[in-house]
Amino acid sequence: MGNKVLGRILDVGLVPVVRVSSTQDAVLVAEAIQAGGVSILEVTMTVPRALQVIEKVAGCLGDQVILGAGTVLDAETARSASLSGAEFVVTPCVKPAVIEMCKRYSKTIILGAMTPTEILTAWEAGADLVKVFPCDSLGGAKYLKALKAPLPQIRLVPTGGVSLDMVDDLIAAGASALGVGSELVDNQSLMAGNFTQITENAKRFLQAIKLARQPMTQCPTTTG
Repeated sequence: MGNKVLGRILDVGLVPVVRVSSTQDAVLVAEAIQAGGVSILEVTMTVPRALQVIEKVAGCLGDQVILGAGTVLDAETARSASLSGAEFVVTPCVKPAVIEMCKRYSKTIILGAMTPTEILTAWEAGADLVKVFPCDSLGGAKYLKALKAPLPQIRLVPTGGVSLDMVDDLIAAGASALGVGSELVDNQSLMAGNFTQITENAKRFLQAIKLARQPMTQCPTTTG
């Protein structure tokens, strides 16, 4: 299952990060994101009763959405999230014990890292993807491009402050996927119960990623 999940993340190229205050909102947000064509969803452990939220969303949407647990800080939380229905686990930092637990349960693991040393350490420790966090604060696409020069083999997922107008540059810089939070599940829409807007946000991000990934189809013309 782990390879299938990793393949889906790489194919879709978008990992929506959901932080909500209730189980009901989480289910509605998950449905809105799925309606926008995104079959991936990360629920952070900072959400109240996060494990119950994951279990509820998994029960409601089944195999329509691949669920992940975010902000996982220890192996026991990784285990509990996996048993609740999470198919991938995301950390904000390098946690070898979490990697070991994820491998035991055949779950995809995305480790958070910031510096080149942390990123390489995460990759060599067994991370399937490395989350570059906080990406925007570190310089966005310029920082990602600088990382990819000496570390081209590492699959990077920039996260933190990723907005729609950054998609082109991040993909061009070598991002394997994008982690997107409030720019997709914005608080204003959430508080207003405007889940249609969240669906539209998901569609826009998907379309932007698709366009950014398209190879150049036009060759420069020559004269003379």
